[in-house]
Parts: sequence; C-alpha cells; structure tokens
Amino acid sequence: MDTITKDHQKPAPWTLLYADDVMLASEDKSELESQVQTWSDRLAMFGLRSKTYRTVIRPVAIYGAECWPATKEVEARLSVMETKMLRWTAGVTRLDRISNDAIRERFGVAPIVDKMRDARLQWYGHTLRAKNDSVRKISLNLDVSGKRPRGRPKQRWLDTLHEDPKAVNIHPDQAFNRMS
Repeated sequence: MDTITKDHQKPAPWTLLYADDVMLASEDKSELESQVQTWSDRLAMFGLRSKTYRTVIRPVAIYGAECWPATKEVEARLSVMETKMLRWTAGVTRLDRISNDAIRERFGVAPIVDKMRDARLQWYGHTLRAKNDSVRKISLNLDVSGKRPRGRPKQRWLDTLHEDPKAVNIHPDQAFNRMS
C-alpha cells in the first residue's frame, strides 16, 4: 500500500496508513472527496477491488460447492449475490443501465456458476482417478437400498454432475487424462 500510493500521501495528520485501513483528513468536504476519488482510482488501477472479490468473497460463497448438488435456484441466488457484490464494489447501480457482463468484464471475473462447475468437475476427476479402496471412490459407486420418497426427486450431486460435462462440451472419459 505504501509503494502504490506514495505519491498521494500527505504529512501525518492528513493521511495515516494502518495495516489495512487508510485515514484521510481535510479542511473542507470538496478536498476530501477529491482525495478519496484519487485514492480510489489509484487502488482500482492495481486491481485491488477485484482481487478482494476473487480471494475473499467468492471462496466463502462457494465453499464446498464441489460436493453439494447445485439446483437452478441455488445457482440463480449465487449469481444474483455475485452481481450485487460486483455492482456495489464498482459503485454502479441498476439505474446506470450497465450490463452484468460488462461489470464482470471490468473486474475480469468469470461467472460464479462456471467456477462452481469447474470445482465439481475437478473434484469428480480426482474421485475417478482415486484408488478403488478410497472412501470417495466407494461413496461414488455406493447404491443405497430403499425407495426415494414420492413426488419430484431432489437434485443429487450425480444428477448435477451429469449435466456439467455437457455444458462445457467434454467427455467424462477425459477425467482420466489430466492434460485434456
């Protein structure tokens, strides 16, 4: 932070840098707004906002996504959450009429649904390549006795997984070849 903003720093009572905070002070409101905009532009130039999203927010949102069945509702909710977070970070509202794709492109972020799919396929590949006596391989081929309850069946992890290779145009046999 010191090296990125050294040309924007002022003497001690007006600019103070802490571990992860910046304190700006000014004589009047317009000068303070100018300083805030200058600092914001400088930090955005180095992509710190998008790094925060990619390294802090998204991993928390999709923690363990490779192991839970993602229904359309869950994917839609996560997509809405992602869009709201990116818009908030960019300081853009829906009234500005900027498309979601344009905001994702500005931050250089792939859709969260694609990241979830990548994580599921990566875990599936690890599972298929595992030894036959490993717990994950045994649980993949486990057949539970009994009947499923009446009504529409709940989405299972394998049901979700059967749709993922189709979405990215790969064949399940490619999981054995890590170079594909």
